[in-house]
Amino acid sequence: MLDNRPVTDLASPSGIRTGIRADRAAPAAGALRRAAPALLAYAAVRTLGIAVLALWGLTTGKDAHHLLSGRWDSVWYARIAEDGYGYTLALSGGKVHSDLAFFPLLPWLERLLASALPLSAADAGLLVSAVSSLFAAAGIFAIGDRLHGRRAGVALVVLWAALPVGVVQSMAYSESLFTALAAWSLYAVLTGRWPAAGVLAALAGLTRPVGAAVVAAVWISAVVVLVRRRPGRRERWRMLLGVALAPLGWLAYVVWVGVRTGSPAGYLDVQGGWGNGFDGGLAFGAFIGERLAGPAFPAGLALLAGVALVVWLYVAGARRGQPLPLLVYSGTVLLLALTAKGYFGSKPRLMLPAFPLLLPLAVALARLRTSRAVPVAGAVALAAACYGAFWLNGSGPP
Repeated sequence: MLDNRPVTDLASPSGIRTGIRADRAAPAAGALRRAAPALLAYAAVRTLGIAVLALWGLTTGKDAHHLLSGRWDSVWYARIAEDGYGYTLALSGGKVHSDLAFFPLLPWLERLLASALPLSAADAGLLVSAVSSLFAAAGIFAIGDRLHGRRAGVALVVLWAALPVGVVQSMAYSESLFTALAAWSLYAVLTGRWPAAGVLAALAGLTRPVGAAVVAAVWISAVVVLVRRRPGRRERWRMLLGVALAPLGWLAYVVWVGVRTGSPAGYLDVQGGWGNGFDGGLAFGAFIGERLAGPAFPAGLALLAGVALVVWLYVAGARRGQPLPLLVYSGTVLLLALTAKGYFGSKPRLMLPAFPLLLPLAVALARLRTSRAVPVAGAVALAAACYGAFWLNGSGPP
């Protein structure tokens, strides 16, 4: 259902309504028809990505299905779905990789589907990813449509699908599931549906560590509304219910890991065993600096340009009055990604859920004539498909 509530103070950081239209109530079928171009465009971009990956695999001898479902994190999720938690892998250098680093919602869904359908856990993960990526696209469209109209909503979905690491959306990874939950939680905040926002934030918190970003968006947005609008008692209680529900998923898993490991900092210790943690971006900065000072100068320059681009997009969104929940969410995702140490090749993937960063580009693309917008979008999608195939046939995501 499209929302028919009045626009709230969350329309922009300043509390001023900027370009948000109040949607009239519409049946679910009408909402689906409105989102259909975005969903079809999303499916087309991701189908192109998989097709290019399969064709690329013919030249490298690597199976696309295996690349999408049987490597890296996909293997860890499938093992948890099949055997539960408890697997550790000791490596040289003192690192200990524990499956407790992986949040449980995706393996739970994999186990459920594998028990109900003739699917392996890995293939169940692909199914979860495929379905949830469509829900993510629908949520992203709903936000773009609400803020800037239908064309911008479609453009936002296409750009998210065509990110250089967009192939991860088609893998048995948790990014698509998390983004779907995050997008709809943010939409619920924008439309004043606080209990729904809290439930979806709690589920996002059971999916990935960055679920904390959704919790932050719900909490800070609620505080702003309470201070600026002083809502009535019924709305206030609904808001407080959403605030109370939002952190439960993330908190429950972190506490459970702490109990299981016998340490209040158990989850941080588990991440430390993987070489992960937060150092304010010092390690990442040193990583870029080493490349700028050596023969890998072009790679260092590309990394520096990438960081500058995402920061510029965030600032551009803020200057154009992007709603507070989106700014808090994408800002927190960026902060967590850029200040983390560990495998630096994972940073583009860690920023994949930060779709609000693409809003300025989506608005610009939507302003083009269709005769120009379609070729531009097609070229970007093809480039992303080729890069994704190259990436997965090489080092790929961690």
